[in-house]
Amino acid sequence: MPNMSPKKNEMPSQAPDVRNKNFLEVALGYTQEVAVDEAQRCLNCKNRPCVKGCPVNIQIPDFIREIANGDFAKAYDIISESSSLPAVCGRVCPQESQCEKYCVRGIKTEPVGIGRLERFVADWHNAQEDVQVVKPSPNGHKVAVIGSGPAGLTCAGDLAKKGYEVTVFEALHLAGGVLVYGIPEFRLPKSIVQKEVDGLKALGVKIETNMVIGRVITIDELMGEMGFEAVFIGSGAGLPRFMNIPGENLNGVFSANEFLTRTNLMKAYKDDATTPIVKAKKVAVVGGGNVAMDAARCAKRLGADEVYIVYRRSEEELPARREEVEHAKEEGIIFKVLNNPVEILPNEDGNVGGIKCIKMELGEPDESGRRRPVPVEDSEFVIDVDAVIMSIGTSPNPLIKATTDGLDTQRWGGIIADETGLTSREGVFAGGDAVTGAATVILAMGAGKTAAAGIDEYIQNK
Repeated sequence: MPNMSPKKNEMPSQAPDVRNKNFLEVALGYTQEVAVDEAQRCLNCKNRPCVKGCPVNIQIPDFIREIANGDFAKAYDIISESSSLPAVCGRVCPQESQCEKYCVRGIKTEPVGIGRLERFVADWHNAQEDVQVVKPSPNGHKVAVIGSGPAGLTCAGDLAKKGYEVTVFEALHLAGGVLVYGIPEFRLPKSIVQKEVDGLKALGVKIETNMVIGRVITIDELMGEMGFEAVFIGSGAGLPRFMNIPGENLNGVFSANEFLTRTNLMKAYKDDATTPIVKAKKVAVVGGGNVAMDAARCAKRLGADEVYIVYRRSEEELPARREEVEHAKEEGIIFKVLNNPVEILPNEDGNVGGIKCIKMELGEPDESGRRRPVPVEDSEFVIDVDAVIMSIGTSPNPLIKATTDGLDTQRWGGIIADETGLTSREGVFAGGDAVTGAATVILAMGAGKTAAAGIDEYIQNK
């Protein structure tokens, strides 16, 4: 008998005034009983609109049906046929704009909590100690993957399942890419990422860290003397953008990338951390995406009394997930929407002393379809802050392009790839943020999955 409750089961979480002082995970996860109850809300629609909204094509009704039946192991097997990172996706994937957006239950009531159920299944699986990974038989072919973020790990996992000898080359000292340096511990515990990486290693994937492709080794060398038959570039978009306004070179101005890398990857929030980080008391975060929310919430946890989100459009246009916006508000983050910075002001010591903004109003839609923000005359004002974090986007690092012949890129740096992920260079594929610019984890995973299929076809037909 289906559960016809109009609302999805609530996700238990830490209280806002407790969690904004620690880096422990905010959401606590479903119990088995709650997961089964939520799964029983699924109508098992014949046309499966939710699957159409999933970038990696998880057979959603099938895994939810197994949860409802209490067979969590079977549910995990179904998810893992399509996704190499289910515990990650269940936490950070924007289900509300993808699979849950098309859930039939969501037409008149709340959709089924697909993401919460995926997280439950992955966590249940990871808690089992008797899980045996079956390593596929080798097919005799070698593929190199550049970058161990969601695109790279997904591509590596899909190829390993087909018997390829896959080596992942990661520039940092720890595998995971943006999953470890960008997304905070309280949203995605690093032990979860490590568990997913260990699962790929069990499939036979080799991971080489501290390998900056273009400096330590080149793509030409990978495909030449090292004998790799194909290369996938999933190096992400780690080059921060700035506004080029006066005062951006002051002490106390950071890119969100640097701030989050110090906080998350280098654990600068810990008392015994060797990596320094500024623990400012009044912080302005410029931007309105998920990265801006992460930076603001980290600043609060590092001891800031006041943290502002400064965003030039209205709250309705905030690109961040609605859940992240609500969590930030609950934790005391102050939203200054329809405001745009024009200058960062120094204090008497030459460090950040404030940020001058101008009020904005929404005009006609621009090429993106959103109403263009227009400055309001004579509306400048100053917010008293001692640190500014710029979170207005990132671009692909130009190093690979600069050291690889025959690799075409967009003017802004994104690698040009076709629908299979193939670039202008034979045998070289690319996907994720390195191609599109900064986007979501699940879209990067979808690109990695597409490229894995393209690489398999390329090598088998070679």
